Amino acid sequence: MLLTLPITALIYEALLPTEDIFHHLWVTVLPTYISNTFWLVLLVMSFSLLCGVPAAWLMAMCELPGKRWLQWALILPLAMPSYIVAFVYTDLLDFSGPVQDSLRQWFGWQSAADYYFPAIRTLGGAALILGLVLYPYVYLLARTAFMEQSTSLIQSSRLLGCTPWQSFKKVSLPLARPSIAVGLSLVAMETLAEFGTVNFFAVNTLTTAVYDTWLGYGSLNAAAKISAIMLLVVMLLLSMERMSRKRQQVFQKNMGHEQQTGYQLTGVAKWGALLFCWTLVALGFLLPFVILCYHAVHYFDQAWNSRFFEYSFNSLLLSALVAGVALMIGLLLGMTHRLSGKSYSVVPMRLASMGYALPGTVLAIGVLVPLTSLDFAINDAALWLGVTEPGLLFTGTMTAIAFGYLVRFGAMAIGSVESSLAKVSPSLDMVTQTMGYSPGAMMMKVHMPLIRKGMLAGALLVFIECMKELPAALLLRPFNFQTLATYVYQFVSDEQLELGALPAIVIVLVGLIPLIFLNRSLEQQH
Repeated sequence: MLLTLPITALIYEALLPTEDIFHHLWVTVLPTYISNTFWLVLLVMSFSLLCGVPAAWLMAMCELPGKRWLQWALILPLAMPSYIVAFVYTDLLDFSGPVQDSLRQWFGWQSAADYYFPAIRTLGGAALILGLVLYPYVYLLARTAFMEQSTSLIQSSRLLGCTPWQSFKKVSLPLARPSIAVGLSLVAMETLAEFGTVNFFAVNTLTTAVYDTWLGYGSLNAAAKISAIMLLVVMLLLSMERMSRKRQQVFQKNMGHEQQTGYQLTGVAKWGALLFCWTLVALGFLLPFVILCYHAVHYFDQAWNSRFFEYSFNSLLLSALVAGVALMIGLLLGMTHRLSGKSYSVVPMRLASMGYALPGTVLAIGVLVPLTSLDFAINDAALWLGVTEPGLLFTGTMTAIAFGYLVRFGAMAIGSVESSLAKVSPSLDMVTQTMGYSPGAMMMKVHMPLIRKGMLAGALLVFIECMKELPAALLLRPFNFQTLATYVYQFVSDEQLELGALPAIVIVLVGLIPLIFLNRSLEQQH
């Protein structure tokens, strides 16, 4: 299928004879890049585990003041692009920032030699920033797992003399382990795909290696080989996640009629829990968002210009186009699978959804390989025919970036349509077929009205992810073409986020939409 072409092309290019550039990188810097990537993923996973699981247990099992608002607020950091958070904390914590400047004034220090302050632009700093943004993946899945557990098991453990901590360690945590493993695998894949923060902090990882190899050395072959290494890592992470679920099956669920009785925290425990949870919200979302609003107000006249409207239009047009095409592909594949009734008809849907697991830089190289070859072939054919060469029809236009977005995010629309169609009774198909409806008429008059909410949700998710995507946009965008994400990152790279605060707020507000839908769906289920 067309959507699997980038992966096939990437593997093919990676298997071609090695160029001198890749050999040079392999014997000089690639071992360091691989080591940095490993430690970054490990540190971010550890931080997300230490923050996400306790917060999930507190929200699912305990009664706290303002819990209804707090359990929603803990999801908010997902809407904040990590490179924006990185710049905010760099600006605050650098030597010239307000934090260190205030310390020098209070204690009379004159230079950095007079005191020690941890550097933010390090691998550990990057891990901390990414952990603040990505821990909600673990929090969401762990919270859902805790809420689905039967309260009879918790009450039985308490009757047997277990303290709340023992009950958590021996009952709740083992039952939630598969969900936590899924959340950690998502954190690991997002960390592996991260570009903005690590590039801003000058932490060299495999993601930055792909970017630098293509744009710096101009070697598509070397970039493809590094991308293939990342592809193997992603496949390994997916395999480990599936094995963790396969090896442990949990059948004890909350039956719905059980009353969820939470622990009543008091005193130090209550205020400590509130401080812990609200600190996560403040550091991961509130503080960066308030600073963005401050800059947006003070630099509004400079940010509210023609470029802001042009790049906003580019992002809206591109995102809407990709969302529409992804939805049509999802409907086509979903209806084909439903009407055929064959088990093998699900294969095209699974193949079309493979791109979502790929990091943006890896996907970009996979898109560039076939489209560059196609551009060269068309120009060679035009030269052979004696006509004017058309130039870069694919890699020099919006085609490449739109195709890359479609491959990466089409899985969201396909999955949403598939799950919605699965809820429609097969008897409706039989009735409409006996009435003489064609497959197209059946889809238009029966299925689409019934699955319109799922269609809208899938298209909306694709639209929002396209608005936020950065690494694929940096590699695939044509000349003189900017999206809001690349526009903001340009200011971040130049350490002028105050001028990009307004478009950054637009990206954040758009990113809040799926989180609102997600939280409402969780509240309706429980």
